[in-house]
This record gives sequence, structure tokens and C-alpha cells, in this order.
Amino acid sequence: MSTISPRARWLAAAAAGATAAAGALLIGTGTAEAGTISGTLYRDTNTAVARWVAANPGDSRTAVIRDRIASQPASHWLSNFNLSTIGSEVSTYVNAANAAGQIPVLTAYAIPNRDCGGASAGGAPDLTQYQTWIRAVAGGLGNRTAIIVLEPDSIALQTCLSSAEITARGQALATATRTLKAANPNAKVYLDAGHSAWNSAADQAGRLAGAGVADADGFYTNVSNFNANSAEVSYGKAIISALNGRGISGKHFVVDTSRNGGASGDWCGDDNTDRRIGTYPTTATGDGDVDAYLWVKPPGEADGCRYAAGSFQPDLAYSLASSAPNPPVTSSPTASPSSSSASPSPSSPSPSASSPNPGAGCTATFKVTGSWQGGFQAAVTVTAGGKAISGWAVGWTLGSGQSISQVWNGTLTTSGTAVTVRNVSWNGALQPGASAEFGLIASGSAVTPALTCTTA
Repeated sequence: MSTISPRARWLAAAAAGATAAAGALLIGTGTAEAGTISGTLYRDTNTAVARWVAANPGDSRTAVIRDRIASQPASHWLSNFNLSTIGSEVSTYVNAANAAGQIPVLTAYAIPNRDCGGASAGGAPDLTQYQTWIRAVAGGLGNRTAIIVLEPDSIALQTCLSSAEITARGQALATATRTLKAANPNAKVYLDAGHSAWNSAADQAGRLAGAGVADADGFYTNVSNFNANSAEVSYGKAIISALNGRGISGKHFVVDTSRNGGASGDWCGDDNTDRRIGTYPTTATGDGDVDAYLWVKPPGEADGCRYAAGSFQPDLAYSLASSAPNPPVTSSPTASPSSSSASPSPSSPSPSASSPNPGAGCTATFKVTGSWQGGFQAAVTVTAGGKAISGWAVGWTLGSGQSISQVWNGTLTTSGTAVTVRNVSWNGALQPGASAEFGLIASGSAVTPALTCTTA
């Protein structure tokens, strides 16, 4: 996978900074509610960072990278133009998310002449084949909620295109949006709005209108960049106001917060250690204009400066995570994406099993969230009883042929078939009735064990 470099965007921003600042004024306010999406974002267990964590248990950086990055959902990039495999890639990913009762986030990145030939050059050879690729993507989306981040840089970065090519690209993006929405009416499709230090809000709104944002759910900002939420939300609201002035209403936006918790200013994340991961991914934004804060650029994946674009680099991941706060402990483990017509998945999760004795200091619920031949994924929710607790441990006995290969948001110990998972540093203290969750990957049959939950 090759995710994008923000280099060209910073070069463009140098020329447009003054007008962008003027266009980023706070126009109107969102409500106190979240946007149009509710539910838990999908966390893939086969990401580059998850594989690195599993392969490097003794590395001094592993615990920080595991707890603050690998534990979180990030977008899956569709960046390889391969007509024979893209449909199965999408359907496999979406089906896994649906089986977990979570919302997949996909970044489609194959527009011809992407990144204007920069560090992430590539994409489809022409717009005709691009539409064939998009149709294959659409065919794998299913019918439940899915978030599509459509073609980063495709609208904000057009310096390498002629006026005729800009028009053709806008038409191609509009067609792609309609194709995706027709295939899955529950899909949320967002178009490229650059970021708050690039094009002005008025300019970007005009570009979005020309690319068919009227048929999309809205737009996204700050992909692979470092601008703070306050600047991006103000910028997004200014774009909404400008779109309203063009007769295009009801649009929302999402913000990439994967690397915006620290400094901003220079263009390459590979070379700047004064960065931090920003807001953890969530659909609970508290702002009616903002549908989600997402990690579109997976933290730790390079921009193409010191390292190949898209390659996972543990030193970059550790730099982003080492001074960041720990993820919040939530009281709601998952929420199923809604669809009035969604049918059960062939690999639907198994019923959950709970620890007995609800009057105890804590209880635990085990839920199989996905399964495949020879293995399964599960989530365990720990809930404090009537008193606050400072730590917890969940134990059970492995079934015949079972073994656990990976645990996140918890510390695993095994003795024969006896398994114990204890809290990590940031999710052990729970107020009465509050919950924490850990996840695991296991081999063997997907059965739900009897659990015991004890407090520290």
C-alpha cells in the first residue's frame, strides 16, 4: 500500500496561505450532536503496524505503538490499480468489518496522474479504466454503512492539469461518487477539500461543486497533514457556508487527525519529530457538521522523504505516539452500522458469553467478532460493578486446538490452557458501571468460553 505524501500540498500552500487563512474563518456553528454517522469504526488486525507489533514483542517501542496506534482503527487504502483483484480486496475488507459490527473506512486512491507525479505517483492509466476500477470497488461495498475517502489531492492539487483535464477529472469524480452511492446507498462518500493552509474556502467550494459534491455526503480535510482540529473545523464550516451560497446544502465533513496533535509547518512527516497523533478516531464528534475524526493516513507510514511512501517505519510511529495521551476508555464496545435492508453476513459473529456473578467487582463479556477457517477474532468487554476499581484481570480456559496469537489493549499470560488478560496502564481504573475493552486473535474454533473477572 502506498499512502500519499503531503509535499505538493505544502508547496501549493506557500502561495495560497494568506487567502486560505481568510477563508478559514468560523462561519456558523454545529450542533452539540455528532454528525450523520454513529457506530464504531473498524479496526483491521492485519495492518502493517499490527504485523510489526506481533513480530517485535521485545522491542522497547512496542508497548507504546501497540497501545496508542495498533489498537486504533485506520483507513484501508485502495492504492494499487489492479482490475483483477480490487473487487475481492474491497469485499473481503468490508465483510470483515460487517462481521465485527463495525464501520469500514476505505480510501480510494487511483485517479490518473495522482499526486501530480510526486512521491505517490501512479494510479489508473486513463479515466475510462479508472471508472472500471471504481465500479469494481463499488461492487464490493455491500449494503451497510461504509466510509469512502475519495481520491486525496484530486481536487485541491491540480497544478499539473490543463483546464480541459481539470474539467474531465471533475466529471470523473462526480461519476465515481454516483457509482459508489448507487451500489450502496448507505455508503458515505467524501471528496477532497485539501486543508486549512492551502486553497481558500471559497475556491475549494467551487472546486468541490465542479467535482459533483452535490451528490456526495460531503468532503474531507487534512489528509496526511498536520493542521490542528480547530483550524480544520473552522475551514470545513467555511466551505459549508460557501457551498450553501452555491445552492448546495446539507453537506458534512470528516477530518484526518492521524498526525495533528503536535506542530505543523514543514511538509514532510518523515523528517519532523515534533509530531503527535491527534484525536483518536471516532464518530462521536459532538459537532453536527463533523461526521467523524478519522485516521486516514495510518500513523507510522512514511511520506516518501527518508523512506518509501507508504512503508511502515517504527521510529516514525514511536515518535508520533510516545508523547501522546492514551486512548480513552469507552463504555460502549461496538455499535452495528445501520441498514434497513442489511442481511446477516455468512460469517456473522457468534453470541457473546459473560462472566457470572454480576454483583462482583467486575464482569466480562466475550464476543466473537469475526471468524475464518482456522481462526477467529474476539472482543472482551470488562465492566466495573457497583464500586470503582483500579485494575482488572479476565481469565478462561482455551478449548482444544486453540491458541492466542495477539492481544491489544491488554497484557496476555498463558499457563498451559489457562489464559489471563490483565489491563494495561491506561484502562485499568474504571468508575462504577464503566467499561473497557480488549481484543484478541486466536487460532482454532470460534467458541465462547466461560470467563472469570477479578479486580486488582
